[in-house]
Amino acid sequence: MSTASTPVEIEYPESDGQPMGETDLHRNWMMRLIELLQHRYHNQQVYVSGDLLVYYEEGTPHKFVVPDAFVVQNCDPGERRTYKIWEEPAPPQVVFEVTSRSSKREDTIHKPRTYAQIGVREYFVYDPTQDYLDPPLRGYRLAGDEHVPIEPDANGTLHCEELDLMLNLDGLGLVLRDGSTGDRLLLKWEAEQAAKEAEKQAYAAEHQARLDAEAEVDRLREQLRQSGQDV
Repeated sequence: MSTASTPVEIEYPESDGQPMGETDLHRNWMMRLIELLQHRYHNQQVYVSGDLLVYYEEGTPHKFVVPDAFVVQNCDPGERRTYKIWEEPAPPQVVFEVTSRSSKREDTIHKPRTYAQIGVREYFVYDPTQDYLDPPLRGYRLAGDEHVPIEPDANGTLHCEELDLMLNLDGLGLVLRDGSTGDRLLLKWEAEQAAKEAEKQAYAAEHQARLDAEAEVDRLREQLRQSGQDV
């Protein structure tokens, strides 16, 4: 009679069972961050997600964290139901949290400890209401086994080194810019709209230049006519 035991399959739930319980503003900013980053890394080997259970200890399904938005570079961008660190090439390199009254303590105390433990290299917290964080945009970079604050520049801009992004506030809004070009990150539809507007302006400029050139030719002809020269 065999005494070999059958391995027990461990279940990793796809939900933590807790309601979102956040405002429209919080949810909209979370989705905007995810979509901005997904558009930036479209067709690249970069996985962008958010509001997804990230399991960080194999065999221990209660060891998880749920970032609002995160990025993993050099990683298959395909869809996942959960993110198990031991099955992936790396933990998230960068995490973004949109904090609120209900999540402030979690975002500023508990989650940072977990992110440091699993090796998240940079971590950013944003308060879109400017009611719960002062300053409302903060950044942290892993140094040893803990995160230390990222010092903003004179304009209050934070540099995300891992993604070469510049983060700052424009009014109440969070703006992400490419660190090399300075271009503002846009959603797909925003980028398409901006491209159409640029094309429209280029056409208008070309048309005006043609009108100006024709007007100059007419002016020169009139000047020659008045001087008695045949044109």
